[in-house]
Amino acid sequence: MAGVTDLPFRSLCKSFMTQGLDGGFNDTKEANTTQGLFVNQMITARAFVEENKKTMKLAQFGENESPRSIQLYGTEPISIREAVQKLLATEHVEHVDLNFGCPVPKVTKHGGGGALPYKQNLFREIIKSAVESANDEIPITVKFRMGIDDDHLTYLEAGKIAEEEGVSGISLHARTVKQLYSGQADWLAIRKLKEHIKTIPIFGNGDIWEADDAIKMMQMTNADGVVIGRGCLGRPWLFKQIAEAFSGRGISEFPTLGEVGETMITHAEAVVEWNGSQTALRTFRKHASWYLTGFAVGKEIRREIQQINSLDELASVIKNFDKELRLPVDAYRIPRSHTGGPKDVSLPEGWLENPHENFELSELAGQFASGG
Repeated sequence: MAGVTDLPFRSLCKSFMTQGLDGGFNDTKEANTTQGLFVNQMITARAFVEENKKTMKLAQFGENESPRSIQLYGTEPISIREAVQKLLATEHVEHVDLNFGCPVPKVTKHGGGGALPYKQNLFREIIKSAVESANDEIPITVKFRMGIDDDHLTYLEAGKIAEEEGVSGISLHARTVKQLYSGQADWLAIRKLKEHIKTIPIFGNGDIWEADDAIKMMQMTNADGVVIGRGCLGRPWLFKQIAEAFSGRGISEFPTLGEVGETMITHAEAVVEWNGSQTALRTFRKHASWYLTGFAVGKEIRREIQQINSLDELASVIKNFDKELRLPVDAYRIPRSHTGGPKDVSLPEGWLENPHENFELSELAGQFASGG
């Protein structure tokens, strides 16, 4: 997720997954190997090829991080081709995921993101360029939504194209672009895609807020795995609980506010270490807000947590937590981060006239990226 899955957060999530797989309660700072795939932040292909300073920072990995997985956004086959080649040559990347799920108007109005799979020829050429550039050295996967709206569903055709062009797996966010993040994810669409695609794994995405959701999705859809998005924001222990559920063990309780505070400190320390400055804690504030979502901590603590500029200030706020406070059960599923929708989709003029026509995109289409 853009702006979220940096090295500190990826490492924290991995450590919780390891705890769940081991059946123990290891120090989250010690665990560094686990099953599962934790994807780096999404980067724009063109910006990476041009070595944009911010993009190059986003594309960095930890010294011992493995597998090295990154998500790539682009609208031009040539920039995708060059980006994959560069990633292989310079970053030792072990997996690339192509994102076609972004519903943001500034992206879709230029034909990018969730709008792009509607143009089947372009979609095919982009995937083909990535797979050919990978040259069987690393797997290429794709992620997309169900379609633009209920009248323009594309996921079955997009899935078949991806399969034909040699991708190693498909993730379906079971919402349309019009839905944004509203309503319920249509898990039955994941099942339909799984029935439609015979040779590669299908992963389901959408509304995995608790470990039980992951189990239910697998049972309902026969998917090969689940993709966690907003559900882990402020809840990195969700990976531990999912690992426990998949291992057939009892699911551990949601942590107390005191335990949440300890995790916040661990996370914040890693943010400072990775960025080399305590000013980076400004980017941690959104995480702090997500950690506290649903807890009855009061307005004063919420205000203070959004003003932290140092680890000492964070520790001072956390010191005033009610350590034994637990999250109400009905608060587990409160959305964090992206919300909103449904909303009519902004598209280039004439975009929906013919899904098979070649359509020349604006140069702006390849310059934006967001989550999906």
